[in-house]
Amino acid sequence: MNYFKIIFTTIFIFALFFVAAACGTAPAEPDAGEGTAGEAAPGVQRTIRAGIGLNDQHPQYLGLLKFKELVEERTDGSIVVETYHSGQLGDDRSMMEALQLGTQEVTVPSTAPIAGFVQEFTVFDFPFLFPSNEVADEVLDGEVGQMMLDKLDDQNLVGLAYWENGFRDLTNARRAVASMEDMKGLSIRTMENELHLEAFRALGANPTPMAFTELFTALQQGAVDGQENPVATVYLQGFHEVQDHISNTHHIYSPFVFLMSKTFFDSLTEEEQEIVRDAAREAGQHQRQLNREANAQYLDDLQEEGMTYTEIDEEARQEMIDTVQPVLDKYAERIGQDIVDQVYEAIREAQED
Repeated sequence: MNYFKIIFTTIFIFALFFVAAACGTAPAEPDAGEGTAGEAAPGVQRTIRAGIGLNDQHPQYLGLLKFKELVEERTDGSIVVETYHSGQLGDDRSMMEALQLGTQEVTVPSTAPIAGFVQEFTVFDFPFLFPSNEVADEVLDGEVGQMMLDKLDDQNLVGLAYWENGFRDLTNARRAVASMEDMKGLSIRTMENELHLEAFRALGANPTPMAFTELFTALQQGAVDGQENPVATVYLQGFHEVQDHISNTHHIYSPFVFLMSKTFFDSLTEEEQEIVRDAAREAGQHQRQLNREANAQYLDDLQEEGMTYTEIDEEARQEMIDTVQPVLDKYAERIGQDIVDQVYEAIREAQED
């Protein structure tokens, strides 16, 4: 009798065990702290890592600090912005790729490297495209500028606003440049952009593509004679220490584009999306103003530091414009003539306003 009691008790215990195990595999209710895509997770603080290539004195970085201030204030600190300068998170291309992968949230590159992802952006790097800052503002902040930003979605990137790098000028360590003749044979570092390379070849220089983080050392060691960047960048990166001449070629107006990872942007609520978009635009207006003030001041500072400043007269500039036109015609066909025509039409309308 005891034998049967033992068997019955054992079977009963095993039955209870399996019932408990089965109950334990039932689907759990969502944790109260979790959130779905596009829905804020209560009590969860998120971080935006924003990286750029320029240093912490440049107006671009000061613009990032303004963005940080606006976002953290308007989200009551539920979104925190960490800012990184001087290529701490990589060069422009690697940071854009990190945005695509969702391992970084924000970067603000020039349009030249963006053209490697969306070729239509090449149009903004056409030499002598924009005649002034004011015309550039109106075109970039208008319908044409938004049309171009919308093309970034397919690359898992969100374009929130245009900031300003500015008009690019030529520096070198060999001689004053007042014309195309003076430019012949100079080895010039350019961004890794085919249009820039072909344009400088047409102008008689020997362009060398190179990552920005490698540039100072290359100038210092004489690996290249010169480079081309806006005045603020020339001064703040200390290029005057290794360059003797600067010319106001103003050969390209270079916008910055405020980019956010689409993966991260889509995870935000509609209210948060509006906050970061507005903050990017407001910080961009602030950054443009700082940039223009800095370029004016730093041109004087560069001359005080010993650089020789050379003016490009209208005749010399027109010769440059005419010389690069075949290059522009080639790229217009590659990009799409309709896109190029829309940009030029927007520029004409802005000039008439």
